[in-house]
Amino acid sequence: MDEQKRYFSRELLLWYRANKRDLPWRRQSNPYYTWVSEIMLQQTRVETVKPYFERFIGKFPTVEALADAPEEEVLKAWEGLGYYSRARNLQTAAREVKEQYGGQVPNDKAKVSALKGIGPYTSGAIMSIAFNRPEPAVDGNVMRVLSRYFRLHDDIAKPATRVHMEHLAQELIPEGCASDFNQALMELGALVCTPKSPSCLLCPVMEHCEGRMAGEELILPIKTKAKPPKPELRYAALIEGTGEHEGKVLVRQRPDTGLLAKMWELPHILVPKQVGIVGISDAESYAILHHSLQAEGVDVAPVEHWMDAEHTFSHIHWQMRVYRCNLRNLQPKDNTVYKWAGPEEMEELAFPNVFVRLLKIRFQ
Repeated sequence: MDEQKRYFSRELLLWYRANKRDLPWRRQSNPYYTWVSEIMLQQTRVETVKPYFERFIGKFPTVEALADAPEEEVLKAWEGLGYYSRARNLQTAAREVKEQYGGQVPNDKAKVSALKGIGPYTSGAIMSIAFNRPEPAVDGNVMRVLSRYFRLHDDIAKPATRVHMEHLAQELIPEGCASDFNQALMELGALVCTPKSPSCLLCPVMEHCEGRMAGEELILPIKTKAKPPKPELRYAALIEGTGEHEGKVLVRQRPDTGLLAKMWELPHILVPKQVGIVGISDAESYAILHHSLQAEGVDVAPVEHWMDAEHTFSHIHWQMRVYRCNLRNLQPKDNTVYKWAGPEEMEELAFPNVFVRLLKIRFQ
């Protein structure tokens, strides 16, 4: 290892051991905790994850507890984190660990990599952090740090670049220090070598950072832009109960597969592309919503526009216009499940974020 690399590894470790954050999954060496935290941290900030992690572990303290739990409880515990396939894959993999390895996360990279929902980064993180194995764990933070420090101009969106980064990261791991070193790399990217405003003067490895010395810290890493999410306009029905259902609204469960599978939502429809929020009358919107829901066995009479909302998934951007509606008749088709839900039911049922926000406003 040349001096630039030795300097990087040495100074980064010293900095981490003096400055590492107190995070709940770091307080004890538990492979299950490491695994859960790494899945939660995908696409999600640390400060957001901390309370979710503590509640999740409180509810499912072991692999066996997670494996045996009803899926609905797992989704409810995940509610608000988004990317719900992560929760489903995590539970599927927990069942695999229970059945194949007696509930113990195996100290074997090939076996961990074969579990549902675990890719190269997550397997590297588990093996290095939980078992101190010298395996690279290369995510966006790590690629940003390495691109800047070594002044690498390869496109980090390309698989070949990731493979190169993994080899480079593995070379940097000091003997016997994989756990601390990989966490140090992640920590530096999260706290100091940030995407838009890196704190170079606070960086423990700034002295040999080639990107900083070349004035390219704001240019690196190189990454081709992903396609923007496809916009979709949706009309939703806020159907309020009467009589024995007073104080509740009608919700439906999504299909068993696909986006947001098995979660609950307000009844809503995808509006044809040629229709826009601007330039269409309320009467025309009412007709579209009425006829579309009627075809699903939900006969409603739209009354008024209630509010708008939006939500962005990785590949779709929902623009949602919500209408108060009166229910005339309910005869669901295609085995779609409907139920009346109030604040108590919301404590049990898992809703996507956009509907959590809407229903919280409704039940304020």
